[in-house]
Amino acid sequence: MTNIRVLRDIAARKGVKAHEVVRRAYLACARNQTLEPQIRYQAQLQLNNFGRYSRPTTVKNRCTISGRGRGIIGEFGLSRYSFRMKALAGELPGVFKASW
Repeated sequence: MTNIRVLRDIAARKGVKAHEVVRRAYLACARNQTLEPQIRYQAQLQLNNFGRYSRPTTVKNRCTISGRGRGIIGEFGLSRYSFRMKALAGELPGVFKASW
């Protein structure tokens, strides 16, 4: 069963990806000091009309198994504990237990 936090994070990532180009264009217009104030104001209004999942700050690295938001190993997308359990079970390619 998939954790609701993971589903929410997936939705946020899809929304950010879908609106990234237009959002960056409006942001560039809003920050451009050489443009007229009215144009900059309209760009700022358009930025405010975007939904919740169009902002890149809503994306958070989460474990794809447990939904945990802390201690994420980014290369695998797993939390420390989930990574350890999968590595010990031999389910991660190229990851082996160290032998000192």
